[in-house]
Amino acid sequence: MFLSADEADITEIIGGIAPDWGPFATLGGEARTMVQVIMALAIIVCLAIAIWGAAKQRIGATAMRDTFSAEQGKGLIVAGLTGVFIIGSLGTLFTIVYGMAV
Repeated sequence: MFLSADEADITEIIGGIAPDWGPFATLGGEARTMVQVIMALAIIVCLAIAIWGAAKQRIGATAMRDTFSAEQGKGLIVAGLTGVFIIGSLGTLFTIVYGMAV
């Protein structure tokens, strides 16, 4: 029986926000950890914005019958999820830009 989970660890999942690529490869261990913490906090903030937008949309659309609040909620959901996508893809973006500069 072959289990793929035996080989992988948590770095396979969070490898996108772990700055081991491009210009971050030359940083020290503490600096790399700080960049990881900042990126993780930014993702948490973006997810919180998306959750707040979902709650605002739900409350505005059903309880208060306020279409403006529901539209604001949609905007917050899109903004939060876009932020998560951008932060998650920073590894690819920095690698491409750094590779083109070298």
